[in-house]
Amino acid sequence: MANLPSFASNPLIPLLALPFLHWAYTTLKSKKTKNVVFYVHDYLTGDDTSAVTVAGKNGHTTSIMHFGTILAVDDPVTEGPDPTSKQLGRAQGLYINSQLDGKGLHLVFSVIFTDGEYKGSTLEIQGADIFSMEEREFSVVSGTGCFRFVKGYGILTTEFMDLPNLRAILKLNITLKHY
Repeated sequence: MANLPSFASNPLIPLLALPFLHWAYTTLKSKKTKNVVFYVHDYLTGDDTSAVTVAGKNGHTTSIMHFGTILAVDDPVTEGPDPTSKQLGRAQGLYINSQLDGKGLHLVFSVIFTDGEYKGSTLEIQGADIFSMEEREFSVVSGTGCFRFVKGYGILTTEFMDLPNLRAILKLNITLKHY
C-alpha cells in the first residue's frame, strides 16, 4: 500500500478535473430571459417599397399571394407601430409563399439592429406566417453581438394591413434565452 501513489497528491487529478469543471460551469450556468418588442414595416408598393418579388409563377410580377412566390425584403424595424417612430434597424431576408392555397409564408430573415440598446447585434428569424391566424409563432434560431448563443420564439401579429396595396405593419414580440 505504501508504494501506491496517494490519490490526493497525484498532479494529474486537477488536469483531469478541468474538462469536467468547464462542462459543469457552462451547462449549469443560468440563462437569462429577455423580452424584445419591435415593429416591421413591410411595403410592397409605394415610394417606400421595402420588399420585391424576385421569383414566381409569372416571374417578378407574381403576387406574394400565389404559391411559390419569393420576395426579398429589407424592411424598416421601428420601436413603435407608427412609421415615424424611431428606427432600430432593418429586417433583411426572404419571404416564400409555401402554402398551396397561397395563404401562408415561410419567413427567413435577419433583424439587423443599427440603433438603440442592441446596435450592432442581429437576430435570426425563421418560421411560418399563416396570415389568416391572428397570432403566428416563429423561431429565433441564433443571433450575434449581445444575442450570441440565443434561442427563442416570437409571436407575430398584424398591426396594420392594406391588402389591396400590399402594405403591412407587423408586431414581433420575442422571448429570448441566452447567457
